[in-house]
Amino acid sequence: MIRHHDIDHAGLTLRFTLHIPDSRPATRWPTVVFVHGFANNRMENRSFVLMSRLLESSGVASVRFDLSGHGESDGDFFDVTITREIAETRAVVRAVRALDFADPDRIALVGMSMGGVVAGIVAAEEPGIRAACLWSPAAVAPFEVCTGYLKGRDIGAEIRDKGYFDADGHRMSPALVEDIAGLDVYGRACAYEGPVRIIHGDRDDIAPLTYARRYLDYYHGNAELEVVNGADHGWSTVPHRTRLHQSTLDFLREHLEPSP
Repeated sequence: MIRHHDIDHAGLTLRFTLHIPDSRPATRWPTVVFVHGFANNRMENRSFVLMSRLLESSGVASVRFDLSGHGESDGDFFDVTITREIAETRAVVRAVRALDFADPDRIALVGMSMGGVVAGIVAAEEPGIRAACLWSPAAVAPFEVCTGYLKGRDIGAEIRDKGYFDADGHRMSPALVEDIAGLDVYGRACAYEGPVRIIHGDRDDIAPLTYARRYLDYYHGNAELEVVNGADHGWSTVPHRTRLHQSTLDFLREHLEPSP
């Protein structure tokens, strides 16, 4: 069953799609919150939709939402910062816990690309997250932005000329550039003590695999890295996307079982 839901956060409306298994009334389901990537939306090129349907058929609810300045949520991309995205995701998790179908003690996060970075940090900073699965986390972002170049282009020069950096048709503000450059990806994520599965392709030319491996140096034995041979950043073949979804399903079913 699909429902739609909105919440207000910091004066903006964030819009959700809810996937809920069919059941008798008052059933509380384990629930996954999806965090989409940079300049994407809650469909995540339909990968989140397909994953939500797979979860629903396996007795797991899910929530897909658009961050502000993305998709159907309010706001302008020029006002986006990672700090704001972390705050919004935490607000969404708190709102999800109060929904009538969600088991507040069995909430997990799945994040894609920059959404994976956000999910890793939120898992550490929002109490009670049962598990986190990071797809192709873009942990490279602060290191790349700190060079002063993005996709081979001079960030500072574009901002001086236009007032923004043109990121694939999105106005990336100086505040967002500064926020990404100062983001302590690993230091903020590593406080999380629950199970983490990182799934990353070895042909990822957007977020190189070496940055995913570095997470394991910071977590405390609670994280695992699954490397998928031949997969790119967007999981753009049927076999690779199928592998991504099945691995995620297996991980979440294992860790979202009721507590003994």
